[in-house]
Amino acid sequence: MAVGLLLLLFCLNGLVWSEDQRPEVDCVVVNLDYVHCVWNGSTPPDFNYTFYSRFDGAFNPCARYVLDNSTVMGCDQRYEKLILKRSERFTTRLELGNRSFEQNHQLKSKVKLNPPTHLSVKNGTDFNLWFYWNNSYKSGCIVSEVRHRVEGKDWKSTAVQQKTSYCINLPSSSHRYELQVRNSIGESCGASGWSDWSPPVFWGSVRESNSTGTSGFVWTPVFCGLGMIILLLMVILLVKHERIKVILIPILPDPGKNLTKILAGGNIEDWLPISKSIKEGFKTDYSERTCSVREYSWVAPGTGAVTAGPGVVPPDAGAVTSDPEVGTPNTGFVAMGL
Repeated sequence: MAVGLLLLLFCLNGLVWSEDQRPEVDCVVVNLDYVHCVWNGSTPPDFNYTFYSRFDGAFNPCARYVLDNSTVMGCDQRYEKLILKRSERFTTRLELGNRSFEQNHQLKSKVKLNPPTHLSVKNGTDFNLWFYWNNSYKSGCIVSEVRHRVEGKDWKSTAVQQKTSYCINLPSSSHRYELQVRNSIGESCGASGWSDWSPPVFWGSVRESNSTGTSGFVWTPVFCGLGMIILLLMVILLVKHERIKVILIPILPDPGKNLTKILAGGNIEDWLPISKSIKEGFKTDYSERTCSVREYSWVAPGTGAVTAGPGVVPPDAGAVTSDPEVGTPNTGFVAMGL
């Protein structure tokens, strides 16, 4: 009886040990090129298992084991047309001695592409900033996400559909731009997880990004102190040296006093911006030429008698006079000079 109990306890302990030692396998499709499987997570297993896997048909032995300090902890298994096969059921099997552990996996969404390569950024002829890259897997199912930031501030992300370029409109050359990109499989082909971010590329000013702000806090008190010293020296110079004060702060004339003086003198033309020749035209000119004045007396027709006024010297009797200025004969009047 006692021997039977001991055998039963031994068998139960064996079953418990088997369940505790059962490894968990986690698989992911890497860049649609091969299936990467690991067991026990990041903890090295206690035993070196033999790995087999399949999509359909017979199990395939592991082509390349992943080692950690000579302990087998994973396997990389290459398959053709993984972009299609990942929708099928994937089965793994671990063997240790006469024991084996099988596990089924769904790999459709468990795809991780490699980050994009051959990154470049340049300022185009249209004055826009263009960012280019190459996808690690060539397919029309690949979508990208670009993120960029200016001067080390917050990231701004943008989805890019089936393109390998991104444009930033009218960038400022005085700022530093940082850009990164990552890939995944789009919804139309069965969405997957994102790849890692690509290495960053930079464009613009080469000055260091002051993201922490420590250097700004260091120099701000220095600049404030210098400003206060310069301001104090200027105040002392203005108070002590009147000539420097006049040079730096010239005395402006009082327009009220000048206007009062002009209006009181009545000479408004001196205040107005009028040229000298125009001013001279408004002055009164008393040096005009004198004009000759003559009297005309009536000559009786047929008699030739001249009636002369006082102070008039008549011409010869019966003479016909004419206007000396015009030269026209005058038969009705005799000109008498005063």
